[in-house]
Amino acid sequence: MKKIVLSLVAIAFVLLSFTTAEKSTKVTLNDSDLSEITLEGNVDVEASVLYWKGTKPTGSHNGTVKLKEGSMKVKNGKIKSGEFVIDMTTIKDADGSKRLVGHLSSADFFDVKKFPTSKFVITKAKKQDGKISVTGDLTIKGVTKSITFPATVSETAGVVTFKSETFKVNRANFNVRYGSKSFFGNLKNKFINDMMEMSFEVKVKS
Repeated sequence: MKKIVLSLVAIAFVLLSFTTAEKSTKVTLNDSDLSEITLEGNVDVEASVLYWKGTKPTGSHNGTVKLKEGSMKVKNGKIKSGEFVIDMTTIKDADGSKRLVGHLSSADFFDVKKFPTSKFVITKAKKQDGKISVTGDLTIKGVTKSITFPATVSETAGVVTFKSETFKVNRANFNVRYGSKSFFGNLKNKFINDMMEMSFEVKVKS
């Protein structure tokens, strides 16, 4: 009986050791060894996503858009470059509304037939307040504007995760007109807010 107990303790110790080792492979900006992250690779489009949310006086809608392709380069923990091509044909509504998706895809909103992709290109990234301040060019409907948002970079088992905090984009700046007070003055309370919420979660592997 004593031998059995000792054997179980030994097995538990081994399993705990493996679990601890797996967790320790993750490196984030808050760790002193962030400089160990060096990777140049392509975006894993199946594991990457852009989240969106739009609001109006009577409620809100949210959903996702997939990435079509992209790449990123990180050297010694610093983002050197990054480009994410967004597949606008994959717009989804979290509630599964095909009607809403059809409207968002139409010329009223993102005109997906004419502009099937959008794009975000990182132009600058610097460490700030324990995170990374990322600046880049966002292109929607052929219009390009510079945006800045905080993000984090982490690495686990050779896969780098680039994750932004939620940031806001003024859709009117990209000629997305439907229900916008910036273009129509007689909407009363039937308008849709110009400010959209977005966030990225991008997986990159070499």
